[in-house]
Amino acid sequence: MSRFAKLQLLARQLVEGLSSGLHRSPHKGASVTFKQHRAYVPGDELRHLDWRAFARSDRFYIKEYEQETNLQATLAVDLTGSMAYTGKAATRSKADYARALARSLAALLIRQQDAVGAVTFDTKIRGHVPPRSRPGHLRVLDAAFEAGAVGGETSLSGVLRELGPRLGRRSLLLLISDCLDEPSELVRSLAQLRQQHHEILVFQIMDRDEVDFPFEGWTRFESLEIEGEHILVDPAALRRTYMENLERYRSTLREGCRRHRVALHEMTTDIPPEVALPELLRERLSRR
Repeated sequence: MSRFAKLQLLARQLVEGLSSGLHRSPHKGASVTFKQHRAYVPGDELRHLDWRAFARSDRFYIKEYEQETNLQATLAVDLTGSMAYTGKAATRSKADYARALARSLAALLIRQQDAVGAVTFDTKIRGHVPPRSRPGHLRVLDAAFEAGAVGGETSLSGVLRELGPRLGRRSLLLLISDCLDEPSELVRSLAQLRQQHHEILVFQIMDRDEVDFPFEGWTRFESLEIEGEHILVDPAALRRTYMENLERYRSTLREGCRRHRVALHEMTTDIPPEVALPELLRERLSRR
């Protein structure tokens, strides 16, 4: 409950003051589903007055409606072993960062009255919550994000192929992952989803250690995905090769996402989500 409370507080910090977020509002014209009555207050539109209620009670009441949305979003959260890493400069592990980010994005989308679902995965999909738009649905999403255990090897491209049929009609996919997979295969899977007319936002979560490789002196590196696998090396001897391979990988992923019109947002765990996400949303809005 303490972790849920912190996530809820984080989400409120992120969505306060942001009038629009991930997409343009799809609402046009009149609302369609009656929700409730509330007392009239000066400034309310007179066309929403319920005159029948006034005739019965001699009081003014406004009819409120629940708008239908044409957007259905799915948050796909990576919980493979590599997401357990926490560097010295990090505010939390990559997995906890992804959970906090997912919860905040869900709160923002539901505030826009969009239907939001969730998927957690490692080598395959482990948890699935169908999209809903009611505020109480956030608690269901919270439980799904927290229930997923971190571990297992990466098979991101395979998971995206498995996820495609579950998305149904044209929707918004928000992928939160370190994207540590063969980049050409990952781009191919993203392209297939784009061909099905889904909009895709990729939030690539990496630790600052992975980006800068700041290690010095003989260091033991242990695999977070394959138990018992490790290597003892002098980082100075392989830093140049590591950085070249990292840049090649990131360039392939960036170019592939650009070519297939997939929005790629690179984030590092040393910058808290409550700082990074509002800036990212403002940047999206300014581009529009």
